[in-house]
Amino acid sequence: MRYAPLMTGVPRIFGAVEAGGTKFVCAIGNDRGDILAQERFPTADPVSTLALTHAFLEDHGRRLGSLAAIGVASFGPVELNKTSPRYGFIGLTPKAGWSGTEMAGSLAREFRCPVGFDTDVNAAALAERRWGAARDVENLVYVTIGTGIGGGVVVDGVPIHGLMHPEIGHIYPRRHPLDLNFGGVCPFHADCLEGVASGPAILARTGAMLQALDETHPQWDIEADYLGQLCAQLVVTVSPQRIILGGGVMNQTRLLPLIRPRLRKWLGGYIDRGEILTDIDRYVVAPELGENAGVLGALVLAVDAAQPAEG
Repeated sequence: MRYAPLMTGVPRIFGAVEAGGTKFVCAIGNDRGDILAQERFPTADPVSTLALTHAFLEDHGRRLGSLAAIGVASFGPVELNKTSPRYGFIGLTPKAGWSGTEMAGSLAREFRCPVGFDTDVNAAALAERRWGAARDVENLVYVTIGTGIGGGVVVDGVPIHGLMHPEIGHIYPRRHPLDLNFGGVCPFHADCLEGVASGPAILARTGAMLQALDETHPQWDIEADYLGQLCAQLVVTVSPQRIILGGGVMNQTRLLPLIRPRLRKWLGGYIDRGEILTDIDRYVVAPELGENAGVLGALVLAVDAAQPAEG
């Protein structure tokens, strides 16, 4: 489907949907990154959750003006191949009831506008590049560590889409010496990174969330080591110019300074670059957009989807 070119000089508004495994964040915004209206609600079953999403976009779109486009930043895995009949669908996900859910197509049909669609972490990476902690680089990785672990990879300003999309949370780390007997919580892989370093993994191992643990608790060292391994593997495989670590687990500000030296440890002196050796505080960073990175990423997807088609 093609859409008529948008008129220049006319203020445009966009719908943005951050479809998370725990919560949905819906917003109306403009191409400067200003949020004009926003609503959050828990992620329940697909029918009721998407009904709330459509109702928000319809109600606020009617009040603020016709939507030029909608962006959807979704938890995954998702189908990003636009030639696939399953484009815009969620794939086989641990989130009960959501496998096979259509996300993008129903919005395009109801609102008759372009819909940009990508993973929540790819979208967050795009938002941080446009308005946040990666404004000065073209190649970056955004990782969220929370209920799950996911990563968005942007190369030359464009998210990586290949066979599907990166599933960074499901690599296998070397087990920490104090963590050899923990089986992991990933329903697919048990002790992959998500299985040993996500929020639910911390809770299953210790009986508490990270912020409730004393600073001397070994969980801090275990978590920092696993995430340091992740960063080291990203350096030697993707070679990003910046790594951004966000999500609920990373809300504990003392964690980031623990991760950076583990990154150096796992690289073993192999990478002789100033970014790693002397400027690591600017190389592995927190997101500047905070908890808004996901919904602002959806806004980026909408703005980019609204660009007039060439030809």
